[in-house]
Amino acid sequence: MNPNRSQLAGLYIHIPFCAEKCLYCDFYSITDLTNTGPFLAALEREMGMAGRTTLTFDTLYIGGGTPSVLGAAAIEHIIAAAFIHFDIRPEAEVTVEVNPATVSLEDFRRYHQSGVNRLNIGIQSFQEENLLFLGRIHSREEALSSIDWARQAGFDNIGLDLIYGLPEQDESCWLYDLDQAVQFNPEHLSCYILTRESGTPLDRELMAGRIRLPTDENLRKLFKTTVDHLTNHGYLHYEVSNFARQAEYDSEPWVSRHNSKYWSHAPYIGLGPSAHSYPEPERHWNHHSIEKYLQDIRHGKLPIAEKEKLTREQIIMEAIYLGFRTTHGIDLADFERRFEIDFSKTFRETIEEYKRNKLLKVTKTHCALTTKGMVMLDSITAEFTSQDWP
Repeated sequence: MNPNRSQLAGLYIHIPFCAEKCLYCDFYSITDLTNTGPFLAALEREMGMAGRTTLTFDTLYIGGGTPSVLGAAAIEHIIAAAFIHFDIRPEAEVTVEVNPATVSLEDFRRYHQSGVNRLNIGIQSFQEENLLFLGRIHSREEALSSIDWARQAGFDNIGLDLIYGLPEQDESCWLYDLDQAVQFNPEHLSCYILTRESGTPLDRELMAGRIRLPTDENLRKLFKTTVDHLTNHGYLHYEVSNFARQAEYDSEPWVSRHNSKYWSHAPYIGLGPSAHSYPEPERHWNHHSIEKYLQDIRHGKLPIAEKEKLTREQIIMEAIYLGFRTTHGIDLADFERRFEIDFSKTFRETIEEYKRNKLLKVTKTHCALTTKGMVMLDSITAEFTSQDWP
């Protein structure tokens, strides 16, 4: 295993503010915006400390939370500061997440002028009843306007987020959202299954028996519908939940370069409350509290809550899980180079079993889950990672 493989890194900045919390969200965020000024000052001080790394970056992702609640001037300042404190390539992919209710055409224009070249718009649904259920603060009309404004502002790389697997949602209801999205010809689509996370309002509603999520069988059908529909409309299914529009003239599809780093075990640095960093083989994460975050920065300390040094076994298990998340799968030669393990021989019996059940496909160079297998990602990965290896 060579933990020092030469890879360009990703820089993630977590904005911990939202206008309102959504029903399903368990990311760290707060709705009290009084600390936005101190946060922005602290963030730049954190950049000064964390920027002493030797890593070179080719992606910058500003997420949250809802970054767009800060306003365009703050986003401009964050991007300028990041390029000062970190070695970021001039051609880097620079993404900002936005909520349709918190942006205007002028905001998009300012984002574009400040160096943002990719937008991730949290649409979630084009149907008012779904938006209301999810606790989204935007309307269908605001969703439509935000996409239109983004194009007017000059963006040619737009990603839309959608959520499915809502209570009572059937195939026709979900296809309506997919069709609405495809009409805008976005470069990227992320289609997430509504997931129960402990402690969220969704979790409490489910525990009280007031709502029910679809059965596993229905979710499998909706997942297959998603893959089939988007593939038929020219999108490459490249990760469990992610689809990239096929580009013209044989150029690369519009994959998210930043998110791809997480799935390929590339190094990344995270800034802001709750953000994670991974300079292999160490992982560390910041406080899930803006108060503790601000306190550490005031004392001239990096706001790290905990850190862990991953063992060889942990890195191997993560490599298997992350590899199976992608339709590309596990690169057999790269796996053997990194870990000195012949994947095909070591897991021969397990591979053969899943191949027989059409859950796994194997070529001379890769081992990957089928569409049917991707629905069972967690259980299949557990089978591989529970085995002994050299």
